[in-house]
Amino acid sequence: MAKLSIRGIETNVEVWNEAAEQVVVALHGFTGSTATWRNLANSLPNVRVVAIDLIGHGKTEVPEQASRFSMEEQVKDLEEIFTQLQLGTFSLLGYSMGGRIALSYAIAYPERIEKLMLESASPGLRTSKERIERCQRDNALADKIEVNGLTSFVDAWENIPLFESQKRLPEMVRHAIRTERLAQCEQGLVGSLRGIGTGMQPSNWPFLEILNLPVLLITGSLDEKFCKIATDMTALFKNAQHMTVNDASHAIHVENPAEFATIVEEYLFS
Repeated sequence: MAKLSIRGIETNVEVWNEAAEQVVVALHGFTGSTATWRNLANSLPNVRVVAIDLIGHGKTEVPEQASRFSMEEQVKDLEEIFTQLQLGTFSLLGYSMGGRIALSYAIAYPERIEKLMLESASPGLRTSKERIERCQRDNALADKIEVNGLTSFVDAWENIPLFESQKRLPEMVRHAIRTERLAQCEQGLVGSLRGIGTGMQPSNWPFLEILNLPVLLITGSLDEKFCKIATDMTALFKNAQHMTVNDASHAIHVENPAEFATIVEEYLFS
């Protein structure tokens, strides 16, 4: 684990299997951290896994300026991180929010990416009306975090329909997920919701058909919304495949970690 000074922000980075030549950079979802990818890294000893605490999350410093929370700023931060780590080209994996960020980075710096893997991710919302409505919901959620605190938010967050299937997981796994969420900083999550939420980011739909990278979209069969999004994305990408994991929902890496690791490994080495 290391702290890098990235454009004025102390940024937390964790690297596993440093001797491996095959490199994958992994970006977590909302309320996640580098810990999201620990099990994956342990399952892939022949892959160097580089995980980053994204802005507003984990042990990365929370910026004081609200303007620092944006997709554009996060993409710039990533490029500076990769420059400091002396990464030339690499594969990029992103889950949910991290998938939106990974796609935005790949659009900005396609020459950097060997393969792009998006788990339960979207290119954003197509219309300004949808974006405005989503911003209103995200701002309302941010207000609740500020008023009611982190524990109240996590109690509600882990009970949203998107994570219903996680209630079947072993107690130890559910405890680890809850611990990761409760380790967040309230103001970091608030800034992330208001600045990098799905409603705030520009739509990436128009860029999909001009991206030449190999892309793998991974969704859980129980997550109907993101299965539909992935189907629509696959039709637009020039070089994409969509894999669905049975009896899993949004967080496949948690709900079926063995199959998820196998999918990632086979795609990286194919």
